[in-house]
Amino acid sequence: MIRVVIVDDQQLVRAGLRALLERAPDITVVGEAADGEQALVLVRELRPDVALMDVRMPGMDGIEATRRITGDARLAATQVVVLTTFDTDDHLFDAIQAGAAGFLLKDTHPDELRRAVHVVATGDALLSPAVTRRVMDAAARSAVRPRNTELVGRLTDREREFLRHIGRGMSNDEIADELHITPATARTYVSRLLSKLRARDRSQLVALAYQEGLVEP
Repeated sequence: MIRVVIVDDQQLVRAGLRALLERAPDITVVGEAADGEQALVLVRELRPDVALMDVRMPGMDGIEATRRITGDARLAATQVVVLTTFDTDDHLFDAIQAGAAGFLLKDTHPDELRRAVHVVATGDALLSPAVTRRVMDAAARSAVRPRNTELVGRLTDREREFLRHIGRGMSNDEIADELHITPATARTYVSRLLSKLRARDRSQLVALAYQEGLVEP
């Protein structure tokens, strides 16, 4: 059973997300929080598999709460999925740096919402195509974004190709199909890229692929 905590300052949104998630027989919502501080208390107490995190909330926002969750070694098993509204949230790149494992639009299809929870609960990362574009635009505008040009230059042609596909928002299975390799080999490439590029997670690989020109906006 995948255990989820929902974090959003609007009660109606939380109720809607709970109803949608619990239609899946293997997902259960174990708690709700209205701001980042409440989220930290719940996550530390309940140790859920996934936290669905709104960005803009009163008090501690979702980015700071994500940073504290991902920075706590005791909460390493909890993955954070950031919830965003496409037109108003300008801090998605900050959320990548904070360690979020996925990004979803609040108006995403219910099936996509449940699939995202399943994906991140297994340790993978997820960025929907629309959110990927938003994240990459935010990365391009950031004046303080890190650049790993020298590290990228050390990659093999195959590794650069793999990084390019990651930058396009493709999952391991999709890349495996595209490159005619096994999913296990795809996971090996991801681990190798994380190590070589000193990236914390797959989301940072996506941002790096964009920054280094491997993916065009």
